[in-house]
Amino acid sequence: MTGHFTPEQQADLERIAAENGRPRDDEQDGGRKPSQATRLVTLALEQVDLFRSPDGIAYVTVAVEGHTETWPLRSKRFRAWMQRALYVADRKVPGSQAVQDALGVLEGRALFEAPEEAVALRVAGDDTAVYVDLGDPTWRAIEITASGWQLAQPPVRMRRSSSMAALPVPSAGGSIADLRRFVNVRDEADWRLLVAWLVAALRPRGPYPVLVLHGEHGAAKSTVARILRSLIDPNTAPLRADPRNAHDLMISAQNGWVTAYDNLSKLPSWLSDALCRLSTGGGFATRELYSDAEETIFEAQRPAILTGIEELATRGDLLDRALVVYLPTISEVERSSERELWRDFERARPRIVGALVDAVACAVRELPQTRLDTAPRMADFAEWIVAAEPVLPWASGDFLAAYTGNRGEANEITLEASPIASAVRELAGSGFEGIAAELLERLAEIAGEAATRRNAWPGSSRALSGELRRIAPNLRAVGIEVDFLDRKGSRRPIRIGTQRTVTTVTTVTDRSQSDGSGDVRVRATVTSEPGRDPARDGRDGRDGRSQHFSSEGTPEEEAEIDRLREKSGGRP
Repeated sequence: MTGHFTPEQQADLERIAAENGRPRDDEQDGGRKPSQATRLVTLALEQVDLFRSPDGIAYVTVAVEGHTETWPLRSKRFRAWMQRALYVADRKVPGSQAVQDALGVLEGRALFEAPEEAVALRVAGDDTAVYVDLGDPTWRAIEITASGWQLAQPPVRMRRSSSMAALPVPSAGGSIADLRRFVNVRDEADWRLLVAWLVAALRPRGPYPVLVLHGEHGAAKSTVARILRSLIDPNTAPLRADPRNAHDLMISAQNGWVTAYDNLSKLPSWLSDALCRLSTGGGFATRELYSDAEETIFEAQRPAILTGIEELATRGDLLDRALVVYLPTISEVERSSERELWRDFERARPRIVGALVDAVACAVRELPQTRLDTAPRMADFAEWIVAAEPVLPWASGDFLAAYTGNRGEANEITLEASPIASAVRELAGSGFEGIAAELLERLAEIAGEAATRRNAWPGSSRALSGELRRIAPNLRAVGIEVDFLDRKGSRRPIRIGTQRTVTTVTTVTDRSQSDGSGDVRVRATVTSEPGRDPARDGRDGRDGRSQHFSSEGTPEEEAEIDRLREKSGGRP
């Protein structure tokens, strides 16, 4: 295409062509000024620290009014900082393309030249020093060590999300018992579980139990969930609707220390599995936008709260990681207004937070000496709470008793939710050994036509084997053994039977009950547990379990054990 131009137009075209051909050097060259993008990069490198997180995200740490703040390099906040920096320095407004070009250069420097450092949200540190971000304007944190706690600028990198709200400054001298009147629980065991969840949520690493709150309309499930979250990780939207997919769940976990989902009516299997990964640590991969090959990885380990009227957690793998608490209905006489409740709670909140960080300090101090005789599921969680027990409002051993009881209830929930568990329990009395197809036929005869027509009933041998493997630990807990025997040709027999019962004695030495003479009070409990076949009791090395009495202790302890053994009729 050709055209005719006036001399003035031709001069303009030559000027534009010359400007577009200029080199964009960091330094002035022959009197030419650096581009806005180059100037932005220079200003940023003079004033911020660049680093990258282990998952490959570029961050900046910026000095702001006497303290430092850490932001994702691609955040709106850092983009605004760059625009302001150029205006303050040169009294010029940068163009959007210049800002975009500068961000690209800085991101490259962060990813390929800057150091790699961990960056935390709300809670950071390790088992020797814990840092809890207050969320205040000066970016202070609560520093918790074995000697106590103080407010400080954290020595670790901590970021914030846009929805993150501030914790109150803790008050010394409070008691966790101050929280008791604000939460609606049915008994002391459930109260201990709520407190245990709170103390665990302030540990920098998991696993973290999933707190499941059940109750009828009017049981204050949402209120309790809001209160608990406000003590750990206040948020402008503390309770959320159920996520649409695992991607949404991980996005929520990336932007909040606690994930809380309110008023759920059901828990689909994919969400149950995703919550398991969130509890013990796991990730989710998705395709990066505008890319066919690149993946974006979301990885998180977080405390979680679920509320609902119906029983939500029914799968054994989630129940193994859950604390299930039932809230009683509040009568009209006992109910108070929301305004009064939150007014009183806000007054007490600094003291309650102070008591919680006291408990964390105790856990940090006592954890190196804390050992559990037997390790339950989520053993790290249980050990942390036992380490904190000296400052918690109950006697030594009471938490493990509550936790064990809660796990027993969770086990029954799993069996009640299984379509085959009832029939398996009935079949175990007479015993069974055969292939899956034969077992499916026997179970169908026991369950009846109505049960087998339900969608949940396994429709094939493979589906039956999968369901049996899923509930096998729960059946074992109630005395039923399910064994998948060695394959014989193309067939793999399944054996179902009952276990023998073994009586065991557990003693708890409560030194808080000492009378000052050096003697201690021994509390002993006798429990009957399902045992295994003698040929598989661990003594032959096949399953690593041994069912026998152990009565080492003082003469007084052994006498108490003998008395309880005779009373219960137990024998080794």
